[in-house]
Parts: sequence; C-alpha cells; structure tokens
Amino acid sequence: MAPPPRHGCMLRAEVVICIFLVIAPFSMAIGVNYGTKGDNLPSPAKVAAFLVTRTNIDRVKLFDTKPDIIRAFAGTGISVMVTASNGDIPGLATQNGADAWVATNIAPYYPATDISLVAVGNEIMDTADKNLIGNLVPAMQTLKAALVTAGYSKIRVSTPSSLGILVDAQPPSAARFRDVWDVAIFTPMLQFLQKTKSPLIVNTYPYFGYNGDTLPYALARSNPGVLDTGTGITYTSMFVAQLDSVYSAMKKLGFEDVEILVGETGWPTKAMDGQIGVSQAEAAEYNKYLIGAVSSGSGTPLMPKRKFETYIFALFNEDLKPGPVAERNFGMFQPDFTPMYDIGIMKDPVKTAPAQASVAPVAPPKVAATPVAATAHALEAAAPTEANGSNSAKASAPASSTGNKSSPTEEAEGSDAQSSTKNEPSEAAAKSGDDEEGDSEKTKPKEESAMPPAAGAASEATNFLFPIPCILAVALCLTVHV
Repeated sequence: MAPPPRHGCMLRAEVVICIFLVIAPFSMAIGVNYGTKGDNLPSPAKVAAFLVTRTNIDRVKLFDTKPDIIRAFAGTGISVMVTASNGDIPGLATQNGADAWVATNIAPYYPATDISLVAVGNEIMDTADKNLIGNLVPAMQTLKAALVTAGYSKIRVSTPSSLGILVDAQPPSAARFRDVWDVAIFTPMLQFLQKTKSPLIVNTYPYFGYNGDTLPYALARSNPGVLDTGTGITYTSMFVAQLDSVYSAMKKLGFEDVEILVGETGWPTKAMDGQIGVSQAEAAEYNKYLIGAVSSGSGTPLMPKRKFETYIFALFNEDLKPGPVAERNFGMFQPDFTPMYDIGIMKDPVKTAPAQASVAPVAPPKVAATPVAATAHALEAAAPTEANGSNSAKASAPASSTGNKSSPTEEAEGSDAQSSTKNEPSEAAAKSGDDEEGDSEKTKPKEESAMPPAAGAASEATNFLFPIPCILAVALCLTVHV
C-alpha cells in the first residue's frame, strides 16, 4: 500500500524547521560598552544607526547620561543601560535628590529610548570612599522608589562591582564576600536586587588574570583545567570559574536566585610590544567564545541552564584614554566602523581591519598565585580594618582563575571611582580610566577552540561558516521529507 500523502501542515513545519536551523546561528545578540574617550569617534546618531542596521548588538551600556547619546537610541529597539556618576550617590540617597535625578536623566528620554537599567556608580567598593560605600545601597533603594513613583517601574537599578568584592575566590566553591561588607553591604543589596528582580552586576576580565602558562585557561582553549576540590568540578574556563565564584558568594548569604549580569569583559587587540596573547586573533577568539558561553543557555556547573546578560568591552578603540596601550585597544570596531575582527555579530559579510604589526612575542612575567591578592590592599583601604578578608583569602587560587584588577596606576572610568588593582600580565597590569567611563577589571571566558588562525585567516574562516548550517539544514529537511 502506498504511504498516505503528507499534509500541508507537516510540510510547513519542515520548512519552518529548515529556516530556523539556517538563521539560528546568526540571531545571537550581545551587549556592548559604548565609551566616548576618543577625538575621532562617529556621532551618536551614526553609531545607533550602525548598530541597528549592520550588527546583532541589541543593547548598550553607557558610562553616563549624555543627552545626545540617549536620544540617539530612541526608537531603535536597542535597550540602554545608563550610569549615575559616583558623585551623584549621596544625593540619590535622599528622596528629593533621587526624584530630581529621574526628572533630569530619565523622564526626557523614556520610553522613546528603552532605558532598561540604571547603574548606580561604578565599582564603588573599590573607591576607598566610606561616604560613597555607606550611601550606595540607600541610593539604589531611593532611586528605585523614585522611578516607580514616576511611572518607570520596569527600569531596573543595580551597581557594577569588580571581582575584588570577593575573598577566597578560588576555588569557586570557597568564594565569599569580604568580611563586614557581606553583612553591611551585600546582604541588604542582594535583598533589594532579589525583591526588585534586578541583577548583580560584575565586571570580569580573564585578560587581567592570565600569564604565559595560563593563557589557554583564560581563552578557554583546550587545557587540563583547574580542580575545585570542594565540588569535584574541573574548570577549563576562567570566565566560567569567575561566574561560579560570584554565585557561591551569593549562595552563602542565601541569594543564589539573584541573576548575574556581566557588565564588562573583553580582550584587547594590541598591547605592549612583544606581549604574548594579545592580537586581533586572541581578541576574536575570546569574544566569540564569550558570546556562545553567555547566550547558549547551558550556563555554568553551579548555574546550569542559565543565560547571562553580557556587555563586551568595548565598542570602539578610544585614543584619548590614559594608561597602557591595551587600554586604548579593547574596541571591536575602528572609528570608521571597520570591524577589528569577525565574531559573527555582523548582519552582512565583513571585511576586517588588517592585522596590527607586532614583534616576536615575549611571555609576560608570571603573576602571583592569588587572583584577589593584588586587589586586597586597595580593597582593605576602602573598608574598616575588620572588613578585610582572611589571610587565607589572599593566597587562594591561581591568578588565572579570577583576573581581578591589580594595577595601582589605574582608575575605574565610571564617575569618580578609583579602580582597584588588577593582576595583569606585563602591560595588562595597568588599566586606566577616569570619571567618565567605568572601565573596570576585565575578565574573559575561555573557549574550547584550538589556537586561532592569523587575523586575516580568522575572518575568512568565519565568513566560510555560513554555508555549512545551510547545507546541514537542507540535508536534514530532505531526510525528514523523504
């Protein structure tokens, strides 16, 4: 007997499946930090138009509330995170101050511009300013109340922190918030975030935690991994280990259900001459891994089946930023919108910038065994003596596992915040910033891929990937149809 004819709905279902399989690899979206410390950057209107028409970037994080930038994203469908400066915090802790801030910085633009979150300051716990630290949570609470009163209840409120808020950060299962701050600051902060369904924002940069031996771990290449004896889990990605460290610290306070948002992470394309592990190829490798890791839904060993709202640092190379060469070269795009590398976020095939000239690589000096040790002194200065972590916390894990800031010469770009020190290889040991942009410690996830090809070859290889899903999808459809 001849098989019954297929129904039209079955055929349509197969077509839908085929279309989904073809376009799914290219629908991945990601956020980006949009800094403006350059004298050659395009206008905000051009930036917004570029992101909408040419990329899959669907959200941006700003380090301020500049009217021209916020207005540029009106009606674009791109969500915007704005930042209240560190200096605004004491005023935000008062109801009148919070109401006035909302009237000036939110009301003129929302909802035409989709402001999704207000970041209160940047890495306040690293500033050593007891007035800012003491007013941080009250400012968050009062600002949220002002937003609700104004009718903007959907706008979330949080604050970015560096990984210096942790002690005993390695292995991840041992991580906890710093003594005194855990009760005085993070318990009420997490209660607020839990109640308002807002995320804890952390800035993670594996770049500042690697050395010549741990580069594969920082880039999530094939590596033997780092064993967490507390859980029996072997981590092969520094980025994943960092996220689980934050989760463990929250769980110890009973707030494991609070979401984690990655406020900054990235990898530079250029650093000091001869620094190993820094080129367009490594930057592409890290960021491509990152996008897959945070959006796949696979989560981490301690947070399975989670996705993480993530903002890559940064949109552009910024030639006016102070500090080491790397600080001016975290951008994914040149000022003329030429991609520095291809990581699959463009809607059309791209031609990337030519590889930057470099000298023979020299392995950076090995960093101290503790990722948080280098930040301990700066953080301890920011808190009362009893707030300092235990001695064991200062000598816990390999530097590659957290990538905290450890350069005394750097400042967090957000408002008035001074950045904490960072464990960095060679030039990466000094991250700069200033009052306008909250560039904080950078930590990236490791990828499971092999060594990346040369920058030019990487672009060609990525462009070649497009036909493969198409071919597989068509073959699957034909098989199902037959």
